[in-house]
Amino acid sequence: MIGAGAVGGTIGARLHQGGHDVLLVARGAHYETLRERGLRLITPGRDQTLRVPVTDRPVPVRDGDVLILATKSQDTVTALDPWPRHLPVVCAQNGVANERTALRRFEQVYGMCVWLPALHTEPGVVAAYGWPRSGLLHVGRYPSGSDELAKQLATDLDRSRLVGVTSPEVMRWKYGKLLTNLANAVEALCGPDPAARPILDKVRDEGAGVLEAAGIPYSTQKEERAQRDGRVDMRAIGGAARSGGSSWQSLARGSGSIEADYLNGEIVLLGRELGIPTPVNEVLRREANRFARERRRPGSMTAEELIGLIGERSAAGFR
Repeated sequence: MIGAGAVGGTIGARLHQGGHDVLLVARGAHYETLRERGLRLITPGRDQTLRVPVTDRPVPVRDGDVLILATKSQDTVTALDPWPRHLPVVCAQNGVANERTALRRFEQVYGMCVWLPALHTEPGVVAAYGWPRSGLLHVGRYPSGSDELAKQLATDLDRSRLVGVTSPEVMRWKYGKLLTNLANAVEALCGPDPAARPILDKVRDEGAGVLEAAGIPYSTQKEERAQRDGRVDMRAIGGAARSGGSSWQSLARGSGSIEADYLNGEIVLLGRELGIPTPVNEVLRREANRFARERRRPGSMTAEELIGLIGERSAAGFR
């Protein structure tokens, strides 16, 4: 499990609890804490520490090993480079560019569409808010199709307190998730400000318009809700809801980078290729990167400020 943060830590912990041979790959203070104390997994109603094997560097591999990549998209190349090219790679990441990047280097690549509400802001600790299972994970071969490994992965996940689904059209699910993730930057910049609601609608509509113009199919929010219904809902932990999503957490940790180039930036890229203006996503990508670079606190921009910046960019026209 390359990347043992909110998503990778939860998936790795659940597979470990399900009896699978899991190795977490982490770095820095997170690695040191995992090595010395184990992984503290907090879920609704339970707080436990698991002694999952961990490393901070590549190790000798065996037949049957699978790499599950759960880093942020900006770290994909660096994270994969040290590992043997004959291993299957599963991209358990937001965005839609990672699978193609991995396929340049690895022959067997799988997409995993992740709906898994979790939080990682403290070394050695992951809080997973999904209930009664921790997450919904669609798995399929990239660019499309399925095979025995995809089916086995989905089965193993489904038997490990997750919902695993084999999907021959996994990228359709990932493009649908991309539209949802476009709002990550709004939350990271403005926090849970009700005044930002119009921006959430605009950024999704802009993204959907670009995907449709490009002829790219995507799953709907209704489909996703139907898959999760009764199997993965969000519950508070210790009386508190999750503080924020993955981009909010990147700012909260002061990591210096954020995933906006691969979320809002994906829509900007497609828009530029098609000659379609994307001012909302352009501003969100730009400002999220500035916040990360300057290590600004999440939620420290007002919705009014952000609306003003989007208005200025829209008035400037396509360029």
